[in-house]
Amino acid sequence: MARSESNIPRGMSRRHFMRHLSTGAMTLPALQFINNLNAHAADIKKNQKSCILLWLGGGPPTIDMWDLKPGSKNGGELSPIATTGDMQISEALPKTAQQMKHLSLIRSMSTREADHGRGRYYMHTAYVPNPTVVHPTFGSVVSKELGEQRPNLEIPAFISIGGGSEGPGFLGMANAAFNVDSSGNIRNAGGGKWAKSRLNNRLSMLNVVESNFIKSGRGGLPQDHADVYHKAVSLMTTQQLAAFKVNDEPEQIREAYGNDGFGRGCLLARRLVESGVPFVEVNSGGWDLHMGVFDALRDQRLPALDQGLAALTADLADRGLLEHTVIVCMGEFGRTPRINQNVGRDHWAASWSAVIGGGGLTGGITVGATDKDGIGIEGKSYLPGDLWATVSKALGIPLDIVYTTKRKRPMKIANGGKPIAELIG
Repeated sequence: MARSESNIPRGMSRRHFMRHLSTGAMTLPALQFINNLNAHAADIKKNQKSCILLWLGGGPPTIDMWDLKPGSKNGGELSPIATTGDMQISEALPKTAQQMKHLSLIRSMSTREADHGRGRYYMHTAYVPNPTVVHPTFGSVVSKELGEQRPNLEIPAFISIGGGSEGPGFLGMANAAFNVDSSGNIRNAGGGKWAKSRLNNRLSMLNVVESNFIKSGRGGLPQDHADVYHKAVSLMTTQQLAAFKVNDEPEQIREAYGNDGFGRGCLLARRLVESGVPFVEVNSGGWDLHMGVFDALRDQRLPALDQGLAALTADLADRGLLEHTVIVCMGEFGRTPRINQNVGRDHWAASWSAVIGGGGLTGGITVGATDKDGIGIEGKSYLPGDLWATVSKALGIPLDIVYTTKRKRPMKIANGGKPIAELIG
């Protein structure tokens, strides 16, 4: 009986990652990456671009953030303010408003997935959930296509901060997210616990076991397992671990990002892309606002988002990194234009907004629109695949790459989505 692909873990925890140094051979999940178009390897090898995904888990009320409707019955309690771009955004995002010349809004995102799990999966992978295949989160795609072309990168190519991402699917655990907290703490790495001679002896014995497994012709799983071991050892011994030490930043910079977990996560993301990590996901929770939406936004959610997003954008720009780093800020869907009886907003996938910028994309513009009450899309709508195709274009990842699952099914990058023309320039 074939194994279900749903058994694949979403990410690689510190515990899972470091455990490979103290256990014998283990069987990794049964779905493995099979086919990649190596013809594009030369182009990607020259590429040092990165992507930072700011994930607002729970479904942010974008109608109160990026696409306000003053004068409408659905308008809510927050007012719009001018920005340095061609749009207005929430008055509760004043610092971000000053950075909107670098960022753009997609105001016509539209899906049919208003369930948290399904919406999260769809927005991360560009595919709706399917019981016969587990698709890779886009960070795993970037890890595969860019991380493997950076031989000097000794820390994971896909790092998720403050929470897990979706799983690597058929790209295998070697491309799973490595999960850390917002302070960048990694237990069991780089300490004196592992004496050099003891570590070398263990690795020599392990190499014999792994080599025999690989030579046994049991498919790609043993090699994938060996790759994870190699990454664990590199992480323990590399000087690049310094990238995780957020507290080494000057106090003035740390204060600019904020002392909360999201702000520290944004600062850590900047340090990681500065070190060559091609994909970083920073998680912010608490956006499932079915009640008291306006108080929660004013007092908690938006101040933290405003400080972290604005500081990240400005810092990347000041360091000359924004040109090479794509920022995406979104959740799994938006929230209902109608305000419910609990002064909250419920799940809404039909019409909502996402933020994107950097990486050479056009900044300061608005793409797409909703009607005066925020209920419907006016003109063209966009799917997750279109957003990730835009990111792929900015990162230099060819969109004609096709993967093949173990069941011989072809899978296109970004589900065949098209880059958003206005953003590509």
